[in-house]
Amino acid sequence: MEPRIKTRPVGATAVLGRTGFPAITSATGGELTIVTGPSQAGFNPLDLLHASLAACLTMSARIAASEMGVMDRIEEISAAVSGEKAKDGKSRIARFDIRLTIRGEIDEATRREIAERAEQEICTVSNTITSDPVLEMTVLS
Repeated sequence: MEPRIKTRPVGATAVLGRTGFPAITSATGGELTIVTGPSQAGFNPLDLLHASLAACLTMSARIAASEMGVMDRIEEISAAVSGEKAKDGKSRIARFDIRLTIRGEIDEATRREIAERAEQEICTVSNTITSDPVLEMTVLS
């Protein structure tokens, strides 16, 4: 018997009127509002990109640690992600700065292996960012 893989609807919709900020709804019904002012608390689109990478890396590191049989020695995994916008060319993030912290009773080599497996093999977000995904847009009226 083949293992059952649970799937979850993915995607998001942003709605923006003549004024105000975009309201985001996930395919599963989650909601949030985007902010754009430098002093406003909340997430802007780049914050969401950084947050997606941070969340994916922590979950992927936990998966890697579990697969390696060392999760019982790990207390906490955290990822702080920031980045630098490109100074020329298209508006984009030119570099992501990631600080992955793995606290627990494991050696440095194991920490590095967990981090590498998380970032290079398991995390869908990091794998997408480092590839060249196709963006296919349909414009409707």
